Amino acid sequence: MKNDFLFKLRSKVKLKITGKNPGRFIKRLNSNNIELLKISNLKHSSVDVIIYKKDYNKLMDLKSIYDVVDIDSYGTYKIKKIMFKYKYLFLFFLVSIFLIVFLSSIIFEVEVIHNDNDIRNFYLKELEDYGLEKYKFVKSYDDIQSIKTDLLNKYRDKLEWIEITRYGTKYIVRLQERIIKENKDILENQNIVAKKGAILKHVKATNGVIVKNIDTYVNKGDVVISGNVYLNEELKDIKSAIGSIYGEVWYNVNITYPYVYIESNLTNEKQDIFVFKFLNKSYELSFKHFKEKKVEENVIFKSNYIPLSLVKSSQIKTNNIEEILTCDQAFEKAIIKANDKVNSSLKEDEHIINFKVLNKTCDVDKINVDIFFSVYENITDYAKIDNNIETN
Repeated sequence: MKNDFLFKLRSKVKLKITGKNPGRFIKRLNSNNIELLKISNLKHSSVDVIIYKKDYNKLMDLKSIYDVVDIDSYGTYKIKKIMFKYKYLFLFFLVSIFLIVFLSSIIFEVEVIHNDNDIRNFYLKELEDYGLEKYKFVKSYDDIQSIKTDLLNKYRDKLEWIEITRYGTKYIVRLQERIIKENKDILENQNIVAKKGAILKHVKATNGVIVKNIDTYVNKGDVVISGNVYLNEELKDIKSAIGSIYGEVWYNVNITYPYVYIESNLTNEKQDIFVFKFLNKSYELSFKHFKEKKVEENVIFKSNYIPLSLVKSSQIKTNNIEEILTCDQAFEKAIIKANDKVNSSLKEDEHIINFKVLNKTCDVDKINVDIFFSVYENITDYAKIDNNIETN
């Protein structure tokens, strides 16, 4: 088996010998110790032979009146011919592989996700001190863990948690600032007022005087807990009202829901692969292909002369759920969506009291629903007391 393999690797050529009485030439080759590996298509004026490549020049010296044409090759000689013929393609392939390996180890973007632009810039600058910035080499898992630990220790009074995730050549940094509640020893003199128009449902005062009754309507700015202290209708003192007020408030919500609904859910299956793009076709260098996926691409190489590019594709497999609904089914979904929309804006101590559908319209491809919501909500607000009095 080993000898067969080595034999296949040895350089060989297939020649067509043309001339008068080629059998005589065959005998001449044998007498000159040129090994004929195979003789085929022997005719009156031509014959095909396979010899070792090392004997080719010797055969050419003996050919005299015969014409010899190289019609095929085998073994390493054929491999060399193919590589020479496509040398520029092989060179491009090798350079591409090098670029892929090199560029995939470079950071091209670092993004800090936070609502505050100053905080984003602050932590981007901090990460630069650790070498986590554009055009630097990617960090190992241990390095990333060390960076997170150092930042948490360094800013333990400011930083609640931080997560650094790599997506291809990009790092996404998510963080949460630590919220520290400051205790105010001295509060300004203030009234507690209604933040918006509502029907009072609950009032709790730890300091101050409740001046509105439950189940009465209050306008925005109405005083509910007063900091003014009266005795026999005479203002004796001004304090800072402390407490909370809850009321029934109202919202109109409009929801549109389609009859054909497609929901795309991300899975935990991820992969980073390289994709060659030529003309309008893409060729993924991967054995695993996601039928449905979310894709983020970073261009590694793009030719200015031909429509050819190489990109790094970060893929997350998705499961798409498709629903085809009737008007009644879409109506039920719209109600759920509306409830979720209102609940998403409420705090833990707030809730929906009830709701009523005001209008429902079934169109050709969707339903429109107008819904009136009654909500139990914290309507506490504050207003500074400007008047000054002299107390005995």
